[in-house]
Amino acid sequence: MPCGPQEVASLFLFEKLSPEQLGRLCAEGRVERFEAGPVYTEGDPATCFYVMIEGTVVLSRRVGGADVEVSRTSQRGVYAGAMQAYLGERVPQTYTHSMRVTEPTRFFVLPARSFADVMREWFPMAAHLLEGLFFGAQNTQRAIGQRERLLALGSLSAGLTHELNNPAAAAVRATATLRERVGKMRHKLAHISQGQYAREAIADLIEIQERTVERVAKAPALSPLEASDREDELADWLEDHGFPEGWRIAPVFVQAGLDTQWLEQVAAAVAQDLLPAAIGWLAYTVETELLMDEIDESTTRISHLVDAAKQYAQLDRAPHRTVDVHELLDSTLLMLSGKIGPGVRVVKEYDRSVPDVPAYPAELNQVWTNLIDNAVSAIAGTGGEGTLTVRTAREGDRLLVEFRDTGHGIPPDIRGRIFDPFFTTKPVGEGTGLGLDISWRIVVDKHHGSLEVQSIPGDTRFQVLLPLTAPDTAEETA
Repeated sequence: MPCGPQEVASLFLFEKLSPEQLGRLCAEGRVERFEAGPVYTEGDPATCFYVMIEGTVVLSRRVGGADVEVSRTSQRGVYAGAMQAYLGERVPQTYTHSMRVTEPTRFFVLPARSFADVMREWFPMAAHLLEGLFFGAQNTQRAIGQRERLLALGSLSAGLTHELNNPAAAAVRATATLRERVGKMRHKLAHISQGQYAREAIADLIEIQERTVERVAKAPALSPLEASDREDELADWLEDHGFPEGWRIAPVFVQAGLDTQWLEQVAAAVAQDLLPAAIGWLAYTVETELLMDEIDESTTRISHLVDAAKQYAQLDRAPHRTVDVHELLDSTLLMLSGKIGPGVRVVKEYDRSVPDVPAYPAELNQVWTNLIDNAVSAIAGTGGEGTLTVRTAREGDRLLVEFRDTGHGIPPDIRGRIFDPFFTTKPVGEGTGLGLDISWRIVVDKHHGSLEVQSIPGDTRFQVLLPLTAPDTAEETA
């Protein structure tokens, strides 16, 4: 269609240009009319710069195999297309979104090469400023993103060290106590063996010891009140049978699941003169079993924490594979348990029937970390007491992972900006504003999923939707 300099000059982008400049635009560009339908597609080579003269345009991004509308407007003079052509080959020259029109629409269309030339010739200072802004923002984002990952790693390391310290210290204490008890048991055994006891009596004592060990392994859980009552009963029995300080060993017997009926069986099985030594020896036996149980529990806890750390970091794993998201969620929650704190109640609403999904698990763990950290911060802003609910479910051909917190919520006026780079509501020094931006890029760009937020005070939900099948481009995505 004919290109008139006056019509081009009426567009706000070109209103300050000289007649010569407008003439060059019309000479190198063109006016083109598009019927309702696509104009260009995201990912295609960016060959043209478009300025709308009249009509309606819709911009969209490809998310999870579907086009998500990001803008719709009829404002005259809006522009799109090869807006980074002046940067040349230093950036990929492809369309970053798709554009379609919903009615017959006219554009002033300028080839990308011409747009780059006029930008550099007519506005050299502006081109340099924009270039510096673009690459400066990229470098800043890269540097701060690296710093944020290091801070997150430091926080996780501190939390993991704290979590490992408790069972490790318990195992060390139990080992020291066990060594002492075993020494006393050897002394007591030597005392018994040197006494004037029949071999049958000693054999009966050893048989009682074996049955005692079996009772320890099957000890029932008692309420505090039940445990207190049983301790009193055992202490009274021991005192009645010549143990003036029976209250010292009664709690050990109660913890092992023993009662007065068991003591009566011991008293009936051994001679009266052997009973004090037998009870003392069995007390050491019970203590050693309980201490070994404590050591076993502590070392098992350490092993689980190490496994969780490996699962979180995805050491020795393929970068892209099919994973059970529940394993990733559990490992992240365990790694962050120290940071979550006692005031936050964690509720898991897992749908275990959902299938595994193709993913980059280490990067999904980074998403879970960011979303959990934000939820905990939101709850901390309301006094530190609240609930974090992690829910999974299947929604059609996608897997939903939802993080719901009872924090103060996200105000409506900033909700549309929370995924922008460097935007943060945290105090200065506490947030870089890249956590949600990184999460968005991992979920949307790398996994072809979607990341959405719904929020009212007391109920904020971040919803991650991941495709159940790998897109054709999954392996090609870096």
